[in-house]
Amino acid sequence: MKVLLTVLNAKYIHSSLALRYLQSYCQSSSEEIAISEYSINHKLLDVLADIYVQKPKIIGLACYIWNIDLTLALAAMLKQVMPESIIVLGGPEVSYDPAEVLRANNAVDFVVQGEGEEVLLQLLKALQGSGEIAAISGLSWREKGQVYTNGCPQQVASLDSLPFPYSDKDLSELKEKIVYYESSRGCPFSCQYCLSSATSGVRFLSLNRVFQDLKRLIDADVRQVKFVDRTFNAKKEHYLPILQFLAKQQCRTNFHLEIAADILDEEGLAFLKDAPNNRFQMEIGIQSTYEPTLAEIQRKNNWPRIVDHVTRLRSYGNMHLHLDLIVGLPYEGYDRFGQSFNDVFRLQPHMLQIGFLKMLKGSGIRKSADRHGYEFTAYAPYEVLKNSYMSYDEIRRLHLLEDVFDHIYNSGRFTATVKWLTEMNAGDAFHLFETLTAYWENENLHRVAHSPKSIIRYIWNFCRMHYPQEAALGEQLLKFDALIGAKGTLRPDFLPWNEEQWGEEKNQFWRNDQIVRQYIEGYTFTTWRELKRLYHIEVFPAAVLAQIAQIPDDAGPNIPVLFIYTEDEVLWQVIKAADFNFGGTRFAL
Repeated sequence: MKVLLTVLNAKYIHSSLALRYLQSYCQSSSEEIAISEYSINHKLLDVLADIYVQKPKIIGLACYIWNIDLTLALAAMLKQVMPESIIVLGGPEVSYDPAEVLRANNAVDFVVQGEGEEVLLQLLKALQGSGEIAAISGLSWREKGQVYTNGCPQQVASLDSLPFPYSDKDLSELKEKIVYYESSRGCPFSCQYCLSSATSGVRFLSLNRVFQDLKRLIDADVRQVKFVDRTFNAKKEHYLPILQFLAKQQCRTNFHLEIAADILDEEGLAFLKDAPNNRFQMEIGIQSTYEPTLAEIQRKNNWPRIVDHVTRLRSYGNMHLHLDLIVGLPYEGYDRFGQSFNDVFRLQPHMLQIGFLKMLKGSGIRKSADRHGYEFTAYAPYEVLKNSYMSYDEIRRLHLLEDVFDHIYNSGRFTATVKWLTEMNAGDAFHLFETLTAYWENENLHRVAHSPKSIIRYIWNFCRMHYPQEAALGEQLLKFDALIGAKGTLRPDFLPWNEEQWGEEKNQFWRNDQIVRQYIEGYTFTTWRELKRLYHIEVFPAAVLAQIAQIPDDAGPNIPVLFIYTEDEVLWQVIKAADFNFGGTRFAL
């Protein structure tokens, strides 16, 4: 019997680790087991047709909050055109109410609860006649119109018993996508909004096994490995040797890790300080800085330690930091969320993700929904609409703010401008983005698509509208950000570019190889076209550079800045006044 395991991923760039674990573990069943991955953006009729031509007898569908409705619709369609097929569901979205899922969906024959490797293998063998279905723990099924459930969601006791999930063919096909990996399952915490609140304990792969797995991923030259460990640094004896192993590798691979910043110790911090540039990417869940909220969701944050450790990690300059907040947690109203936002914003993460509470099946927060007045969507992803502390209108506004914030702050393209605008709002970043959001909505910008150039124009218009006296400074900062964030390719004509101003001074600079080599190692003048592609000089008023960095004591009113586009990251440096023969032209702001 041919078995097909399939999933509707959230995005094309994603891949399914779960399906590959199931495939590799169940190969001993002697069945032909194939994988087909799609995304929620595929047309269901196209997915149906693709599965149909493969003629599987058993179809396994992975169910998550982002795909459950489409997956159930697909299951029904599959049963219509392939009535003899056996349809098996698995995944977190069906593990906690399997009998209800079976009763509501006649097309579904079996539901695997929890970690599915061992359960699915037993089911495949039973369908071949080896074993009894009723004896399989963690399985729900339909038989003669009745629904039966045996046991609860299962866990694999020994993770080392699971084969390495990726084939060489997988790694070749996934090389430029995100490759998921886990070195542990479970979580040491019991946050009530998370499914970790439905389980307890952490299980680890042995270090030797982890090293072997990671070496295979590195040898395959994959672009990024995303650890799905819920708290990667839960156990120092496990996580630190892995970091040390990865730091020694000669590779381009970046490793994304979810950590709890406050349980890092001095040894871990000292190691990360000297880690290779861009080898690691840290995601740190803060969720809230309000103690009553944290107590209610059973989350312990040592905020002073988080501030200290994140500040230090940020200062190292060798890794991307991604911090998270959640809208809609108990006891945290709109204004108090604004304070949490400002608390985290002050840490200046490269990305601050604003998430919205999902009332997940099996989570503690869903069980206490009535106590906190929660209203949430009846369909997946069960997102909160309002509660006793935040109205729907406030949550609606925060959705708009999230979109604006992603375009402006999280894009990383407006660092200097956002810093200045925050200062213009007395350091209250939440108020700044509230004001930007109101402008965004009033201009109906939330209803249209945006290009990087159009967003520059929106910020430019916002500055002229709200800070007319300082708008000239805002223009110059936007110009600086454009030269950094878009690698010099975006130069909107409404910004005050030098153009031919200081043209002679720039020509003299580029023709003096000896002077230019102080700024660009090994420089030799080639052609003007090549210079334009690789470098750019823009002269800024001193007041602009003072907003961005400390400027030389001997700097005049005009400061030439050299932008270098030869590396992945844009480099810039101030050209000394003595190396740039100004012709007497002066800026005025």
